Amino acid sequence: MEVTKISSKGQVTIPIEFRKLLNLTEGSKVAFVSGDDGRIYVVNSSYLALKTAQDAFRGEADALGLKNEDDVLELIRSTRED
Repeated sequence: MEVTKISSKGQVTIPIEFRKLLNLTEGSKVAFVSGDDGRIYVVNSSYLALKTAQDAFRGEADALGLKNEDDVLELIRSTRED
């Protein structure tokens, strides 16, 4: 467990091992997510954006009848032709 202080500006330093774990570098953005269990989670906002997009599109490939990469490429080709 790591303990850090909050500055007068409300800033905290994320310990190096957690920055590495979350793949955070200078300028990275983090998101604070409230869990159903009452905990607050700190996540790399890039990961959160990807997860949100994946959740939004989940099941769409099946609905369109896309079974493999070739089906996806064919859909892209036909869409570009239109």
